[in-house]
Amino acid sequence: MIIGVPKEIMPGERRVAASPETVAKMVGDGLTVLVEKNAGEGAFYHDPDYVAAGAQVIDDVCEIFERADVILKVKEPLFNEEKAKHEVDMMHEGQTLITFIHPAAPTNHDMVKHMASKGVTSITLDGIPRITRAQAMDALTSMSTCAGYKGILIAANELPHFIPQIFTAVGMIKPIKALVIGAGVGGLQAIATVKRLGAIVFAADIRPAAAEQAMSLGASVIDLDVPAEESIGEGGYARELSAERLEQERRILAEHLKDMDIVFLSALVPGKMAPNLITEEMVKEMKPGSAIVDISIDQGG
Repeated sequence: MIIGVPKEIMPGERRVAASPETVAKMVGDGLTVLVEKNAGEGAFYHDPDYVAAGAQVIDDVCEIFERADVILKVKEPLFNEEKAKHEVDMMHEGQTLITFIHPAAPTNHDMVKHMASKGVTSITLDGIPRITRAQAMDALTSMSTCAGYKGILIAANELPHFIPQIFTAVGMIKPIKALVIGAGVGGLQAIATVKRLGAIVFAADIRPAAAEQAMSLGASVIDLDVPAEESIGEGGYARELSAERLEQERRILAEHLKDMDIVFLSALVPGKMAPNLITEEMVKEMKPGSAIVDISIDQGG
């Protein structure tokens, strides 16, 4: 079996679907691994590292798509400007794609249908359930942790002032207030990170168990007044709310947004579009210089 690892082409994407360590394990299991030239540079993995691990470094990505039985990617297939063709058009019948496809996003619907029409089997990593048996391949949890941590650092970098309480020769600077909406894996990491930076932290989640976890990390929980039977879906994930409940949630959040310096959003419903929780009018009421980070924005939001 031949495994192909093309370079990610989404602007700003630095990740690569397989590290040299992973490649060595695949080669050790008798697989042939093709890695596109410079595919790992953004993640500080260099071509000689892949060669040492037993991979073949290929100049032309079209050759990888042509030869590989399985394609490993980080992001969903996109249009390759250099080759003037979509990555799906480089795939062939019987091939398998393993990546984060985000099939619920409307922008990906045509792409998913196109793959199916070509006879390509697609496995989306954001569809793996968070159960013990699947824990070893739960890449979404790992990436959500990274997003929660990095998202707060990005917000902190955008703020025009300090995050923690600071005493100076001329007086005291008060700590900022941060609101984390959605206390899943990414949201909980965001709470822990911004709390360590010295912020006063608030959190909101429609699921009682998630709200309790946020509270255990030191956040003050905002009650969104959604009954558990309406908020909890299969596997403990959030359930899609009715339009009335969603509007109620916005009204409650609007009262708190006015005081926040950082707003971090990670709310997501599996298999659905991310809910739109903050409107343009709500943003207009926020403090000048405040920062909003939404790690679910590529799936709605």
